[in-house]
Amino acid sequence: MPAKKVLLVSTSASSMGGNPTGLWLAELAEPYYILKEAGLEVTLASIAGGAVPIDAGSCKGDFFTVEAKRFMHDADAIGALGHTAKLVASMADDFDCLYLAGGHGCCVDFVGEPGAELKACVEKMYAAGKVVAADCHGPMGLIEPTKPDGTPLVAGLEVCAFTNTEEAQAGATDWVKANSVFMEDEFKAKGGAFKEADPWTSNVCVAGNLITAQNPQSATACAQAVVAAMNF
Repeated sequence: MPAKKVLLVSTSASSMGGNPTGLWLAELAEPYYILKEAGLEVTLASIAGGAVPIDAGSCKGDFFTVEAKRFMHDADAIGALGHTAKLVASMADDFDCLYLAGGHGCCVDFVGEPGAELKACVEKMYAAGKVVAADCHGPMGLIEPTKPDGTPLVAGLEVCAFTNTEEAQAGATDWVKANSVFMEDEFKAKGGAFKEADPWTSNVCVAGNLITAQNPQSATACAQAVVAAMNF
């Protein structure tokens, strides 16, 4: 039996409102290894394709996790991140799971016109019963998609994402307010049952085939939930 396939998607945005941003490395590195070691086939993609910008803040202090360091010193992994596939809607047919990694760059290109192909992938894969997962700012890619009946994707579902409190504690409130939207507010407005845990603690919501996670500390648990869902 062939291995199930996961499309692990990153932002391509290197700045927001003139300030540097990008992928939050641990939110890709941790699922990358957990999924591969579970026997799943992982393909890295991004909104624009090619090299993915890494937020420098994710390579500092406690945020630069063991798996993030492993990834940076893994020639195959870092090579793949430098040559990601460009995300297109037709990829939805070729994969069993869509996994959206985080980073404030997602606020730029997981929505609106840059995120149009991602929106189509999310809608098609969710409707097909495939696993759709998103961590931290990855859930930006869940704001605009709808269910087949036209209602918001998150309506009536328990979901989580980087919270308003965490944005404030990260010193990002004004930056996000000026350039994007707050996921917590958007999900609540669209009828999602937003589940908030204490800041910077692991929190994962599993609502059928939709899996969401709150922050960098949730990356491992989110990936483990994906493995469990795909082995069901």
